[in-house]
Amino acid sequence: MIKEIVKELEDKMKKTVVALQKDLGGLRAGRANPGLLEKITVEYYGVPSPLAQVATITVPEARLLVIQPWDKSLLKSIEKAIQKSDLGLTPNTDGTVIRLTIPALTQERRSELVKVARKKAEDGRVAVRHLRRDGNDMIKELEKDGEISEDQAKKAQEEVQKLTDKHIKEVEEVLLTKEAEIMEI
Repeated sequence: MIKEIVKELEDKMKKTVVALQKDLGGLRAGRANPGLLEKITVEYYGVPSPLAQVATITVPEARLLVIQPWDKSLLKSIEKAIQKSDLGLTPNTDGTVIRLTIPALTQERRSELVKVARKKAEDGRVAVRHLRRDGNDMIKELEKDGEISEDQAKKAQEEVQKLTDKHIKEVEEVLLTKEAEIMEI
C-alpha cells in the first residue's frame, strides 16, 4: 500500500518537473529555439493545429528560426498566427519559407524573464509540496484506519520527504539552467 502511494507521488512529482521544463522552454532567452513556437496554432482545413504539425521548424543560426510549411497555402496563416502571438517577433516571408529573427535581449528584459522563470519555478516547488502533503495525508489515513503501524507511517513519511527534497532540487536545477541561458549574452 505504502509503495503504491510513494510510486504514484514520484510519478506526479516527475511530471511536475517535466511540465516546468516545458513551460520554461517557451520563455525566449535571446537564442532561437523551436520551443518558442510550441503554443502557436494554425488553422489547417478548419482545424486548429500546432505549428510543428504543419511545418518544419529549423534553427540554421543562433538567432534565426526558419519555418517551412508542408503546404504553401499555410504561409499567410502561419504569419498571422505568429504576429498575433505574444512573442513580439516579426515574420519575414519569401514565398516558400518564413524567417524569424530573434533580437538580442536588453538587460532589463533579461531581468524580467528571470523573474518570470523564478515565479514558474516557485509554482513548481509549491506543486511538489502539495503532492507531499497529499501523500502524507494518505499515509496518516492508513495509520488512522489501522492498516499500517506508527513506525511504518513514520518511515513512509520520511520516504515522501526524501522524494520531495529530490524533486525540489531538480526544480532548482531547471531554474538555474534557464537563468544562465537567459543571462547569457
